[in-house]
Parts: sequence; C-alpha cells; structure tokens
Amino acid sequence: MLGIASAVPARYAPGELPLLAAVLAATAVMLRFIDLRPWSDVGLGRAAGGVRLLGAGAAMGGAPIAAACAGLFVAGWLRMVPGVPGSSLAAALTVTGFLLPAALYEELLCRGYLLTAVRDAVGTWGAVVLTSVAFGLLHLMNAGATAESVLLVTLAGIFLAAVRVVYDSLYAAWAAHVAWNWVMAVPLHAAVSGQQFASPDYRTVSAGPAWITGGGWGPEGGLAAGLGMVAALAYLQSRHRRGES
Repeated sequence: MLGIASAVPARYAPGELPLLAAVLAATAVMLRFIDLRPWSDVGLGRAAGGVRLLGAGAAMGGAPIAAACAGLFVAGWLRMVPGVPGSSLAAALTVTGFLLPAALYEELLCRGYLLTAVRDAVGTWGAVVLTSVAFGLLHLMNAGATAESVLLVTLAGIFLAAVRVVYDSLYAAWAAHVAWNWVMAVPLHAAVSGQQFASPDYRTVSAGPAWITGGGWGPEGGLAAGLGMVAALAYLQSRHRRGES
C-alpha cells in the first residue's frame, strides 16, 4: 500500500519526513483556524491513540496479508530464493523506519481531514469510496502498476478507511497500514506495491499466476490479498453492526 513517495528506496526514508510534516501542518491549520473542530474529528484525539486500538489496527492489517501469503506458500505460488549478502536485522530496522512515516503520511493525506470533510458532504460510505479511488489512482505512479494492482489498492483504501471509521481512529488505520506493508517487506522480503526493499539473505518471489500472487507488484497485487481484505471488511462490518445495536 505504499503510495506517492513509495518509489524511493528504503534508504531514502528521511525524505518522507518533510511530506509528513507538511500534511500534518495543513491538518492543524484546517482544524485550528478554518473549521474550528477538535483533532478527534479526524481520528486523532487522545482516546483514539490507545494501545488497544493500535493493537487492533495492527492485527487487522497484518492478519489478512499474512494469511494470504501463507496460502500462496502452501500452494507453491510463492517461494523464497537467495538474496544479496547483508544483515536481515539491519534491513528490518531501515525498512521499518521508512514504513512508519510513509504510512502515517498517506493516512493523514487520504483518511484524515479529507475523509472527514468529504463525509460531512456526502456521507460515510460516499467518503470511503471517493477517498479510496483517489488512493488507488495515486499508486499509478508506482513501478509496474496495472489495472488489477490499482483496483486492489483501491480496495485497500476501502479497507483502511473502514478501520478508520469503525475504530474512530486514524492511529488504528495507520497501524493497519504499517502492519500490512511490514509483513511483506520485513519477514518475507517481498515487493510492496512494486517496490523491492532491501532483501539480504533471501527474498520472496512469485512462482504462480500473477493474477493471484501479484507478480512483480508483490503479494498485495493479487487475488489472494484481495480475498484477505474482503474477509477483513466482513469482520469490520459485523463489528460495526454490533456497535450500533
């Protein structure tokens, strides 16, 4: 689910910080001086950042892609091949340092103030769809983007927006976003949205049909990941209904 700046390698992680600072400052200006509304309206209130919500978000993001990849490995459609020499631990730290601000930047941009403002105008699910289509289109700039991959990233936008809405927490959506990307990039050394991060010792490659494995785009670009997100969305919908009853 890496977005606008995802084409840069993990070693350029500091480049994410000015983008993050800019969108955070813009959000602050809109809330403090334009709309005069609290941070909780964009899912950034103090209560929205609790450990339980962060854990729930991380589980929601990590479980579907982990399950999808596990199924692909069992079917023989993903496999591990030797990687370049290096330290997997050092790579894990570097890649994680990139994923954290990159995901927060994207969540603030697509599912922070923008989602709240659009929801005020067209309702919750209209806002979810519109911001998710924008999220998918932003990924057209990623290397190797296809109609299928962009469609699945749009579905990922719907999934992350659902996390934001159901848990009323942008922090939870951020945790889900990070966990989703982290599962692919760190333990699996797989490509994420067309970007191959540092892969010392080993890397995960497609050994089956690209339409189900994602091919060079990475596992999130295939049907298996899509099914994982649909299952997660079904869970979120049932949770939302229980909360309303």
